[in-house]
Amino acid sequence: MPTVLPDRSVPGPRRGTSRRSAVPSRAGGPPLLTTGTAATAARITALTACQAALLIGLGLLITGPARHLWPITAEDRVNEGFEHVRTSTFDTLTSLGSEAGNTLTIIAITLVACGVLVLAPVLPRWREAVFLAVSVSLQALVFLAITSAVDRNRPEVHRLDNSPPTSSYTSGHTGAATALYGGLAVLVLIRARRLSRPWRIAVAVLLTLLPLMVGTCRLYRGMHHPTDVAGGMLNGALSLLIVGRTVLTGDALPAPLPENAVDASVAEARKDVEPAPGTTVVIVNPVSVTASDRDRLRLVLERHGRRSPRFAETTVDDPGGGQAARAVADGAETVVVCGGDGTVRSVADALAGTGVPLAIAPHGTGNLLARNLGLPLDPARALDTALGGSPRPVDLGLVEGDGLPATHFCVMAGAGLDAALMEATPDRAKSALGWPAYALASVRALRTARTRLSLCLDGGEPVHRTVRMAVIANVGRLQGGASLAPAARPDDGLLHVVLLDPHGLRGWISATAQILRGPSRHPRPGGPEIFACRDAELILHAPCPREIDGDPVSAGRRISARVVRGGIRVFRPEPGTEV
Repeated sequence: MPTVLPDRSVPGPRRGTSRRSAVPSRAGGPPLLTTGTAATAARITALTACQAALLIGLGLLITGPARHLWPITAEDRVNEGFEHVRTSTFDTLTSLGSEAGNTLTIIAITLVACGVLVLAPVLPRWREAVFLAVSVSLQALVFLAITSAVDRNRPEVHRLDNSPPTSSYTSGHTGAATALYGGLAVLVLIRARRLSRPWRIAVAVLLTLLPLMVGTCRLYRGMHHPTDVAGGMLNGALSLLIVGRTVLTGDALPAPLPENAVDASVAEARKDVEPAPGTTVVIVNPVSVTASDRDRLRLVLERHGRRSPRFAETTVDDPGGGQAARAVADGAETVVVCGGDGTVRSVADALAGTGVPLAIAPHGTGNLLARNLGLPLDPARALDTALGGSPRPVDLGLVEGDGLPATHFCVMAGAGLDAALMEATPDRAKSALGWPAYALASVRALRTARTRLSLCLDGGEPVHRTVRMAVIANVGRLQGGASLAPAARPDDGLLHVVLLDPHGLRGWISATAQILRGPSRHPRPGGPEIFACRDAELILHAPCPREIDGDPVSAGRRISARVVRGGIRVFRPEPGTEV
């Protein structure tokens, strides 16, 4: 696993701080970076706004249309049941348990935990400290927004605590406990490497049980309805998810580090590693790949014996193909690409048929090829995993059409709804939100008109359909565990044509459900229709938006594609070790 590195843009020791000698951390540790803070803040803010809207919507539903429906109507019996079993012993124990979610307790434990993370290690764990502090703070802000928008009375039972001047929905104690103790559980599982795995799991389970204990205590003491406690847990859990996905796996966090930490870590990584032959060229998209990302990639390559890798940047006019072609011409032994699916496609198109192997460090919105190859989505960890395997043949598709010159694709090419969705998603939204930005843009894209098409497979008789979307897929796995073509594999020597034409709300629900769980042998109306072939030609009866590997291209009426079996060699993890 790669050692995590600081951003080399740090200008040196800050005023009032002393210069410290670099002590390389264990490979695979968290990155300590200084760039991308604004983008990270924008992403967290946008997702937190969605979180608040979701919880407020649930609260208005509970206090409005659903208040006469089960299980809301059964909540009073739960509170009354707790009231009937009260004893002096339970009263004392639940008072102590409730204190674990008290505001002052939460603040004190958070400050102590963050202080330990920053002061105890040789290299401060700023990323983990920010993860914990921001998670706890965000759930508190969302809690205040919820209680301002949703007015719900406390349960009609004798309450053992003074009622704070806030709505019963959601439980602030439970939300804060979920964010704090759940966050500590996450850090124990992924960062406490000195503990054995059984001990990490045991400690994490105990920490995870604390929010459940706090919620039960609040119910016993008559302070909340069951759905208030559930809402608090959801609030805390969503804060952890948003901040964790952005901070722990992102690339923005202030951390004062010695400016020689990178070189010291590289020197440490070279110990006991034989240099690999040849030159390694790393092609990066400078818009999304920071200096910190480059340092992490450099260290991974050094750990695998690939000394002094050469970096080449893509441009607007040349998104990777020219850099890859020059690397081949200069005799590069290996080419690494760090970018999104579009950058990966451009590099793969230039490397097709050359025999020069490709290693992928995903750094885009969808990262679909990396997902289908079983690679992690963190660039450095993906590169480390890939180089730990071996270069193996991977299929490509060769696509052309009217106004579309022949080019290779790695993931899929399509027309209709999916292409309209790519066009409707702004780059800024993708940078701030990641792949959820596509979900927001889908509202516009769903208005894409249906069109008639003729489909010819392997030179056979044409098949006529009316569709909203037609995709020629080389691989099938999408984000979130969904699958457009479940049988598609990156090395099966086949392409998979997927036609989609849902009708009405029920049709869209059915189609979405089938994609999420994988289409069955007997798809319902409106669900995906899938054909396996080696070459396919789509003739549309009207010009439609088109896309190749997530990048919109010119609209047109024809898409022709054939599989290029083993068209490129790609470093992949050994079978059984994929993510």
